[in-house]
Amino acid sequence: MTSEEVRSAFLKFFESRGHAVVQSAPIVVKNDPTLMFTNAGMNQFKDYFLGNKKAPYTRAVDTQKCLRVSGKHNDLEEVGVDTYHHTMFEMLGNWSFGDYFKKDAIAWAWELLTDHYKLPKDRLYVTVFGGDLGDNLPADTESEAFWKEHIDANRIIRSSKKDNFWEMGDTGPCGSCSEIHMDLRSDEERNAQDGKALVNDDHPQVIELWNLVFMEFNRLADGSLVSLPEKHVDTGMGLERVVRATDLLNSNYDTDLFQNTISELEKICGQSYGTSEQTDIAFRVIADHIRAITFCIADGQLPSNTGAGYVVRRILRRAVRYGYSFLNLKEPFLQALVPSLANRFKNVFPEAENQVDFLRNIIRKEEETFLRTLNIGLEKLGQITTNSSGKSIDGKVAFELYDTYGFPLDLTKLIAHENGFSVDEEGFKVELAEQKKRSRADAAKTTGDWIILQEDAHQEFIGYDHLEANITISRYRIIEQKGKKLVQLVFNLTPFYGESGGQVGDTGTLTGTEDQEKVHILDTKKENDLIVHIANALPENPDQYFKAEVNRKRRDEITKNHSATHLMHSALRNVLGDHVAQKGSLVDENRLRFDFSHFEKVTSDQMASIEHLVNEKIRESVDLWEDRSMPYQQAIDMGVTALFGEKYGDVVRVVVFDKNYSMELCGGTHVANTSSIGGFKIISESSVAAGVRRVEAITGEQYEAYLREELSLLQEVREQLGHPKDLVKHITQLISEHKSLSDKIEDFKQLQTDAVYSELKKSVENRNGVNVVINRVEVADANAVKDLCYRLKNDFENLFCVLVADFEGKPNISIMISDNLVQEKQWNAGQLIREWSKHISGGGGGQSFFAQAGGKDASGLDKVLEDAKNLTY
Repeated sequence: MTSEEVRSAFLKFFESRGHAVVQSAPIVVKNDPTLMFTNAGMNQFKDYFLGNKKAPYTRAVDTQKCLRVSGKHNDLEEVGVDTYHHTMFEMLGNWSFGDYFKKDAIAWAWELLTDHYKLPKDRLYVTVFGGDLGDNLPADTESEAFWKEHIDANRIIRSSKKDNFWEMGDTGPCGSCSEIHMDLRSDEERNAQDGKALVNDDHPQVIELWNLVFMEFNRLADGSLVSLPEKHVDTGMGLERVVRATDLLNSNYDTDLFQNTISELEKICGQSYGTSEQTDIAFRVIADHIRAITFCIADGQLPSNTGAGYVVRRILRRAVRYGYSFLNLKEPFLQALVPSLANRFKNVFPEAENQVDFLRNIIRKEEETFLRTLNIGLEKLGQITTNSSGKSIDGKVAFELYDTYGFPLDLTKLIAHENGFSVDEEGFKVELAEQKKRSRADAAKTTGDWIILQEDAHQEFIGYDHLEANITISRYRIIEQKGKKLVQLVFNLTPFYGESGGQVGDTGTLTGTEDQEKVHILDTKKENDLIVHIANALPENPDQYFKAEVNRKRRDEITKNHSATHLMHSALRNVLGDHVAQKGSLVDENRLRFDFSHFEKVTSDQMASIEHLVNEKIRESVDLWEDRSMPYQQAIDMGVTALFGEKYGDVVRVVVFDKNYSMELCGGTHVANTSSIGGFKIISESSVAAGVRRVEAITGEQYEAYLREELSLLQEVREQLGHPKDLVKHITQLISEHKSLSDKIEDFKQLQTDAVYSELKKSVENRNGVNVVINRVEVADANAVKDLCYRLKNDFENLFCVLVADFEGKPNISIMISDNLVQEKQWNAGQLIREWSKHISGGGGGQSFFAQAGGKDASGLDKVLEDAKNLTY
């Protein structure tokens, strides 16, 4: 079966059994501090399992884009080496929220696999939870009994907690699970050894297909388990594996999900897949990684040096590295794979097809940058092997190559071996372990259990209309990070906006209505759909009513910047073109920052036009029109702007400032009328990445302060220049005069240098065949001394030259030695400069033939001249 047939059959099978078909969430996670990427199908349903939100359906089915680059079997450096693990993968899943449980989940899984996908029953095995003494949990005999209705008891395996008890994390919903495995070995191999013994044994041909998780417990911070109010089903089956299974293939990479990309790559590199293990691994790495790169960027995550962006960059660079090292691809090639990949997924994940040119441009620039870095790294490695006195590359050096230049240890070892070197692998491992230790320490965070004060599944946000309210605390927990304790609070209703959509979270206060105790709300975050308030302390009496007050002045400035962002977005599209699309934003009380797709610098005239359009809308006093509960499709049909990489619900909030100008889907806070913004000014425009520009701007009080400072500066300039009638003409004239005077000074300096050079030529002494110049000179600067040294080298063979100078108390030493003397006498200007610079309390360096040093003590220059004269020539 093709991947499209398998995917479609899965969705239709469960839809016919009352499951709502749910759209995949973006692969990049926005409002969950515990995740950077969606790593399982259940992520978008997390709030339902945690009880933070009631599911709008009791049954759901989806295919979810997932990314894993760490954890069991998912180390990035191993992907592509085997045939069944990936960075990005599609997770087919069906879900029950308090509806059906083990019996139906097991029966339907078996029916789909054997009746619809026609998988041979004699190749299938199932595992069930075998119990755990530590958690005082018995074996899952219930699942075992249900499985016996479908499969021979000899094919049912009781497994340990490690393999058959699924947990969301250290805390949270969890439960036993039952896995379905398939033996894809040849009949000859299966006859020789029973596949049952190879289940969960990392055999590349005996693989897990489907995991059925039966969530019925909640793991607390102290490690104990308590029952959930409702029982849920969470299943996940890797599309790549089941497509492989339907055709009894040896590798996931033999499916149509990867073969089209591999065929494209064969044309690009001129090599064939299947000819050698080394090149095959490179083909698999690239075919896997281009999917992850493409969909991460399409969902809004640009490559960068931090966080999720760093993960994307690591994946991209690993793909480039394999192409460079094993397929002889020295020019950007990944970008050429994007069009066919995007076309192949357009019916299920259309976001890539809609941005092909943008994606290619971003990926191409990343490739070009890294190829330059690779060449620098290769040169550095070449210098190490050339200049090393031994035959081993230090572990610290190998780690620097890995960490800075993207060289994996195996590539360093390969190049080292070609040059007769070994690599200190143990030293490398020590450095790597230290880096991981530092990263873990930076990220270490202790989170306590939620203390429930009142059961409240629905939390209401009232911050669009109110900045203060009487509230109750429904739950709280203590967190500790880097030795600092804070409290996370959840209210029954809140005027505080939780950070999302680029807008920062609100701050403010919480005051007890009984005891008047006040705590400060330092920030407000969103964890999925739960608004969490971060406070400096827990109120002594958390059960009382509180007055929650948002910092009104700060919120007002944030709101002005957010509304101005919408106005600017439309202005950018009007001035630059419809290709402009938002690629990131930040809205706080001081400024707004907006990243957008555009392939060249925004000109001054274009920025002036953008500013004019925005300020025009501000002066027009346009009222805000909003609909907080419009059906998503109705909003799209009316032409509202939606963003790639955002997951929208069936009902959305529409924000409009003049229906002919700006209409967007947005959950942020906005001004009631554009006149409240006051004014708008762009303060910077720059490049963020290939094809992505960034504009920063100010409004409100910051705009007023900017104008005051600029006008004050202008007034000061006028006063300094004697209030000329035509300020620009006067300044232009001053610049011209300054340039003319500067040119005359440079001419004078050159005449001075020429005169000094004439005297130096007369001072040359021949000592045993060496032309020696040792002298104090008076010239303009260190560059003039350098010029003298090079002129002497050009005019005199066998030169040894030491010149010293005092530039207003700043001593300078310059040494020049002819190349032949460096070789014949082993003289080294760099070594001499390091020694003699001590006399002037300074330091410097250079090459063996020329070096310079500066210092603080000019009185030591005489000692330098003395040492130079006392050398044996």
